[in-house]
Parts: sequence; C-alpha cells; structure tokens
Amino acid sequence: MIISHQTHDITTPTGIMRTYHYSPVEGGNYPCIIFYSEIFQQTAPIARSAAILASHGFHVLVPEVFHELNPIGTVLAYDDAGKDKGNEDKWSKQLEHHDSDTQALLEFAQQLNGCNGNVGAMGVCIGGHLAYRAALNPAIKAAFCLYATDIHSDSLPAQIGNGSFERMKDIQGEIHFVWGKQDPHVPMEGRLRIYTACQRTGINFHWQEVNAQHAFMRDEGDRYDAALAISMYQQAVALFGRTLAS
Repeated sequence: MIISHQTHDITTPTGIMRTYHYSPVEGGNYPCIIFYSEIFQQTAPIARSAAILASHGFHVLVPEVFHELNPIGTVLAYDDAGKDKGNEDKWSKQLEHHDSDTQALLEFAQQLNGCNGNVGAMGVCIGGHLAYRAALNPAIKAAFCLYATDIHSDSLPAQIGNGSFERMKDIQGEIHFVWGKQDPHVPMEGRLRIYTACQRTGINFHWQEVNAQHAFMRDEGDRYDAALAISMYQQAVALFGRTLAS
C-alpha cells in the first residue's frame, strides 16, 4: 500500500506530545498501532519501521516518548551524547506519565478518520517496555514487544505498587515478547524472571528468543539483522491483523 505521513500535536496532562502518523492513502477502516521508539525518539530507522507497518494496512502513531523533557521535534543521535541524554530522560520520566500519554493516544485514535477503533502497541528497546506498559490499559488489544528493557529489573520510576513487572497480571490483551539471546541489557536471568511471571499470572503471551543482539531491528549499525527484522514485521502484522480486525 502507498502511505501518507502527517504530524499531530496531541494534548496530554504533561504537555504537547508531537506524534507522527503513517497511514494508507487508500480509503478504508484500518486499525491503529502505537509504535514506541527507542530512547532516541523518532530516528530515521524508527520512521522506516512505522512506514513498513502502515503499508500493511494500519494507522501507525509514533509519539515522542520524552516530549516533556525535550523541545518538540527532538531526535537524539546514535552516539554517546544521544545515549546519555536518552537514558537521563528514561530515568526522569514517571511511568504514570507514559500511561497518560498512552491514554491520550487511545483517545486520539478513537476519533481518527478511517480508523476502526481497535488499537495495539509495538515497540523496541524502551519502546518495547512502553508497549508492554500500554498493554496494562484494557483498551490495548495486543502488544508486540521487541527486546524490552527494564521490565525484569522493575526499575523505571513509578509510584509504589505501580511498577511494570508487578502489574503484569493486569494485562488483558495478547502480548508477544521477542528477545535477543546475545542482548546484555536483558540477560538470561532477567528473561527467566519475566517468563516465570508470565506463566504464574496466566496472561495470554507468546515467547520467542532469537540469536541476535540488542537493537537487531535497527537498520543502521553493526547489530542489524535484516532477515530477522523481516520475520518480526511479518509476525507483528499477523498478530495485529488477527486481533485488531473489525
């Protein structure tokens, strides 16, 4: 499908959130995917990922995940300075503020022309965590989480009792986890902790571990695995096509 690209400034309780919107040009009634980026916000690889998803018949919304902490339109570089700033933002923003962002995106999607009202979440790295976090909202019907960081450690700032790991039982939709076995950010012990909790809570989950490093989806840099990336897009499209259909 040929797609179009628009920009929206969405009001949230913590300020204006610039959101990038990719959608098919052909008229229709398409579901929506909220696509959460890495700490660097909407870089060129993230934009290309969103475009790939949209071309399969989805509205795709890419929010600036740290909009409160940066000027509108900020994109951090894939270098040490960008990584340091992104990690600083990650440890500065409360998970409750991510929750209110997700709610604002859901409300936006419900009013979007040509959207069937069904919404899923997908993300990479911290965005994988945010897709998982979004799935705590019962309006999110499915989530596809790629090498999600900081779930196993339950270490992102949140109010007492509201950490992501401890709230896993609240997930009502279907959730897919994809991990790189060579990813130092989520070691084997961390993956085992998450898997055990998935089994204990009885959520509807799918689990996959692949021979890959962190950020294997990012089509820049030495860790990119194009064959695996294609497989992941296919799996995500299949999940959302099944769970978000009218």
